[in-house]
Amino acid sequence: MIKLFPLIFIILWSSAFITTKPIVDYSDPFSALAFRFLIVAFGFFLFSIIKKQTILVARKNLINSILSGILFHGFYLGGVFFSISKGLPTGIAALIVTLNPVLTNALAGPLLNEKITWRQWVGVLLGFLGAIIVLGFDIGSELPIVGIIAVLISLIAVTTATLWQKKISNTLSLPVSNMYQAIGGLIFHLLIVLFFTKPYIDFSTTFIIAMSHQILLVSFGAFTILMYLIKHNSASKTVSLFFLIPATSAIIAYIFLNETLNFYDILGFGIASIGVFIATRENK
Repeated sequence: MIKLFPLIFIILWSSAFITTKPIVDYSDPFSALAFRFLIVAFGFFLFSIIKKQTILVARKNLINSILSGILFHGFYLGGVFFSISKGLPTGIAALIVTLNPVLTNALAGPLLNEKITWRQWVGVLLGFLGAIIVLGFDIGSELPIVGIIAVLISLIAVTTATLWQKKISNTLSLPVSNMYQAIGGLIFHLLIVLFFTKPYIDFSTTFIIAMSHQILLVSFGAFTILMYLIKHNSASKTVSLFFLIPATSAIIAYIFLNETLNFYDILGFGIASIGVFIATRENK
């Protein structure tokens, strides 16, 4: 089962891009994320109690987990949701965030003392090429500058969060660590809502379905798997999986939303898959 974690993560994380747009159509992004992480934090709290996990933790682990949550759930997701709410196409947001493995590879060596081989770099470049082919080169002549800035902040945040999470390697169980990370995200978005934006959520059927998907499958499922993979693998190998997300999102949209899946999508998926295989396979 554990060997299937990378595949499950890719499918679940990719599906999040499909339901982000419906959420920001019926709410402001920060209110939606505050609501999401309130439920996620409570869910992990209940799970931790049921499993008799220790909730009270050392101050260092508490601070590390909350800061990690602010980066992952606050700046990263907040930037992506905000950029899409401002009119940035989902595909462009995905493409920019897909630069994460490139930055992580460049920084994992000096910051984490990870050895990045030439083969991993070849895999990373192939992965990024595949993502570009899937998302296309015609990004449009008019893109919201504020949206571009927001998603660039997301890129920096998710890269920093990945390296930070790998570096601290705290001893907390995944449910407890995820609970405090969700609390970090909740605090971040509540502060944004209180001081910088007007809260708004329309609890329509569409919003509830999309939010339920992101809470159950993405926050409880995909994010937990991501934390497991970061803890047990190198940061550079783990984030290489992100190259498959744009292509997988296109396939999911084709299956469930009847969107077009063309030759370039399939070609890009193939190239990205080869790149990820090269970047993540074990040294012999």
